[in-house]
Amino acid sequence: MQRFVQRLPPHQRIAKDFPVLHYGRVPEFDRRTWDFRVEGLVEKPIRLTYDEFLALDRTAVTSDLHCVTGWSKLDLGWEGVLFRDLAKIVKPRSSAKFVTIEAENEYTTSLPLSDLMEPDVIFAYNLDGKPLEPVHGGPLRIVVPKKYGYKSAKWVRGVIFTEEQELGFWEKKGYSYSADPWKEERYSY
Repeated sequence: MQRFVQRLPPHQRIAKDFPVLHYGRVPEFDRRTWDFRVEGLVEKPIRLTYDEFLALDRTAVTSDLHCVTGWSKLDLGWEGVLFRDLAKIVKPRSSAKFVTIEAENEYTTSLPLSDLMEPDVIFAYNLDGKPLEPVHGGPLRIVVPKKYGYKSAKWVRGVIFTEEQELGFWEKKGYSYSADPWKEERYSY
C-alpha cells in the first residue's frame, strides 16, 4: 500500500494558472552586462557572466511553490544550478551560517545556510523546458520549495554568505524569517 503524502500546506489552494506577483517593475535583461556575484564568508568569491552561469553543472528538479497569499502551484519543472553545487565552488567558511540573496529592484531575502543546502534548492533559469519568463523571475530566480514564495527571489543577481541573518525586503515589513508554509509562518508577530 502506497503511503499518501499531503502536498498542500494548510489554508492553501491549488492555482490552475501561474499567478504573477512581485514588487516593482519587471527588470530589463541585458545578457552583455548581467552578472552574478557570490561573496561574503567564502574562500573563493566569484563573479560570473550569464553565459558562465549557464556553463555550470545543470540539474533538473520538480517541486511545488507555495505563495504566502494562499495559492500553490504543484509539479513545476525547474532547471538550473543547485545551491549546494554553487556552495561547493565558493567554499563557505565555517562562520557562514546564513545567506542573503540579492535581486533586482533592491529586493533581498535571507535564509539559514542549512535550509539552502537542501537537495531541491535551485537557481533556476528554465521552467518546464523553456527559458524562465521575466514575469516569473527570468533570467534567474532561486527556488526554495520548503518556504513561502517570497523566499524564492526573482531576478537574482548575487549571494552573500553571512554570520548573522539579515532582514530581507518582506521581513522588514513584518513577514516571517522562517516562512514555513506547513506551520503557516507568514508573519513574524
